[in-house]
Amino acid sequence: MGASSLDDVLNRVKEGSMDIKEAKTLLSSFEDIGFAKVDHQREDRTGFPEVIFGEGKTVEQMIDIIESLKKNTNRVLATRISEEKAEKVMSVVADLDYNESARTLFWRHPDEPALLYNGYIAVLCAGTSDLPVAEEAAVTAEAFGASVKRMYDVGVAGIHRLFHHLEEIENATVAITVAGMEGALTSVVGGLISNPIVAVPTSIGYGANFQGVSSLLSMLNACSPGISVMNIDNGFGAGYYATLIHKNHRNTILD
Repeated sequence: MGASSLDDVLNRVKEGSMDIKEAKTLLSSFEDIGFAKVDHQREDRTGFPEVIFGEGKTVEQMIDIIESLKKNTNRVLATRISEEKAEKVMSVVADLDYNESARTLFWRHPDEPALLYNGYIAVLCAGTSDLPVAEEAAVTAEAFGASVKRMYDVGVAGIHRLFHHLEEIENATVAITVAGMEGALTSVVGGLISNPIVAVPTSIGYGANFQGVSSLLSMLNACSPGISVMNIDNGFGAGYYATLIHKNHRNTILD
């Protein structure tokens, strides 16, 4: 917990607007809710709050974790949430936004600005079949306060579509490239721009792509420098890492 947050809690106890039990919960390093220990101080340590991985969690567990996080942070993001599970969670927890393509749930405190940094992150998607992974990356970056420009369906099979967006890509702080099949988009973009690239191989492709392994190996073996490669279908990891680069590069909080 940052010094300003600590002072706020102690002052509220002194004024009588907060009881000691609530203060102890806020000042602890985590909140033990039985089946999970919710890390409320992660944002102070790493710059971003804890994110909920939705797969394998019940609706009730999701609700309890989200409610716990809402009390202690201004942004809550949950990933890999099915539409059915999202509907059940949203029937109990207010003010959540669901992105069907990205499979994410997001909440932002009303007093929290949508954008925290100048500039933007470019998210490139080779084909429309890669959209769920690209959207997961884009929504993650937006959830952490970054502006995102989406440039979808710009794969190398019609490379003129990519060139149409080249200036926008070059002006971004960092570019996320999402591609399946042979994953060629990343290498091409790497040879055209001077900014960092976060590459995400997807499991999209015909049989010989081995559920994304071919794209993963193409990106790892790219001769273009300045590329960091995520695991297969890991849009969240790409959005997180790209925003970390963006945050540290810009180092400017918008007024």
